[in-house]
Amino acid sequence: MTIAPRPHPDRRAVLRRALGISAAAGTAGLLGLSAAAPASAYSWSRTLSQGSSGADVTELQIRVAGWAAGSAQQTYVAVDGAFGSGTTAAVKRFQSAYGLSADGIAGPATQSALNALESSDGSTAHFDFSEFSSHDGAGFTGGNVSSTQVKENVRRLMYKLEALRKKAGDKAVTINSGFRSTSYNASVGGASNSMHTYGVAADVVVSGLSTLSVYKLAETCGFSGLETYSVSWQHVDSRIQYAYGSQFWWWEDGVV
Repeated sequence: MTIAPRPHPDRRAVLRRALGISAAAGTAGLLGLSAAAPASAYSWSRTLSQGSSGADVTELQIRVAGWAAGSAQQTYVAVDGAFGSGTTAAVKRFQSAYGLSADGIAGPATQSALNALESSDGSTAHFDFSEFSSHDGAGFTGGNVSSTQVKENVRRLMYKLEALRKKAGDKAVTINSGFRSTSYNASVGGASNSMHTYGVAADVVVSGLSTLSVYKLAETCGFSGLETYSVSWQHVDSRIQYAYGSQFWWWEDGVV
């Protein structure tokens, strides 16, 4: 069921001040956040399929989270270490996008494709941690969770954005705003529980695409927070999936 969005009358002005750039340019969720450490050159030790469970399944879910749906749908891939039907469907979509046999089984070929999206520092192939650091020079410190947790949240966000990028035809994605320290967030008039202060939100621009087009793609990527497409960037966040802040679906323009 789609829940009517709540008004955010000052948000766009807040973001314009925060960006300073041209317009063109519950408990189970928290447990899931600590289930897997950041991974680079991840060592998959077995083939994973529906019914599998464990930390390697958690890592798989992190990496296919952006393939939550095939069309606009308010849903996400549970990051709980249990390989269920939602994970199977996401794996199939990932496999199809990367030219693999879409059987929903994460074997060597699928795992190799997943690892090709890694960078050696734990970031991903097309995104760097530096792109998401707070604009006040705080890095990943001073948020509403620890810097370690922020960095892990950002890593998970990167994989969703990799899916968005792939769905956009591999067009470049610019990060206008990622993590914000609480002090920086307050200085630009942001809400005290802004998803940016947890590292689960980003404001993005996709080269050559309208914000409406990006909004439509983001509707398939498991994001529970989407700002209106009437502005020149697209806000995306995972507020519900990781049990942060207000626990309601906020797709400001509804399902498009």
